[in-house]
Amino acid sequence: MRRRRSREKREDGRADEAAEPKRKRPPPPERFSRAWYLDWLRTLAVAAVIIFFFRTFLLATFVIDSGSMEDTLLVGDFVLVNRVSLGAPIPFTSGRVPGYREPKHGDIVVFRADHSPGLDIVKRAVGLPGDTLYMEDGVLYRNGVAVDEPYVRRNPRNPDSPDPQMRWQTDYLVPDTPHEEYQPTRDNWGPIVIPDERYFMMGDNRDDSFDSRSWGFVERGKMQGTPLFIYYSYDRGALKPVRFLTAMRPGRIGPPPR
Repeated sequence: MRRRRSREKREDGRADEAAEPKRKRPPPPERFSRAWYLDWLRTLAVAAVIIFFFRTFLLATFVIDSGSMEDTLLVGDFVLVNRVSLGAPIPFTSGRVPGYREPKHGDIVVFRADHSPGLDIVKRAVGLPGDTLYMEDGVLYRNGVAVDEPYVRRNPRNPDSPDPQMRWQTDYLVPDTPHEEYQPTRDNWGPIVIPDERYFMMGDNRDDSFDSRSWGFVERGKMQGTPLFIYYSYDRGALKPVRFLTAMRPGRIGPPPR
């Protein structure tokens, strides 16, 4: 009797479940209706927030459009920038997300330019806070020692010349340097001492680079990140139709040279 009653209970329960109507998903809103537009707006808003967070704090894209870093980075290289390494600036504030390391000698860094607001620039960090830098006949000296720079490209057809913009260096010359006689040129300047939270940036294409020699130090807070990967490259100067496709440089895709 007990087995029979338990079977009847199970059968009744199954029957009750079968009798319950299945829940149906609400039908999608009618196209071009108010609900349809609201649904699309919500989707776009969520996507925009995700993209904003990703580009602001994780990774960003950067296109090389000047030859100042040749041959390390070429015009037409599309670079993925790691914004986590040095800590990304927080938009609309003076703060930044902490990074997992500080800039080092020789790092290639993307930063926001003071001399051209809104412009991102890529250069190599050759001087850190506290360093003493000077250059003699195109050779860079850091703390009294010549820096080994195998990545530097020189142009012998571009002669050395004075640059009035380099006069800003006068305020940072080492003590006992006569300021009145200081006449810096592209290849002969210094010695200067780099203050706290400031960095000296130079292009690898040393004779064709508008860099810290002319416009000064870079603040730590202006640094955006370090190049992580070249994800596309093409020769923008090629005499070919549709250069974006016909002048591709697939051999450059990968981690950038250091």
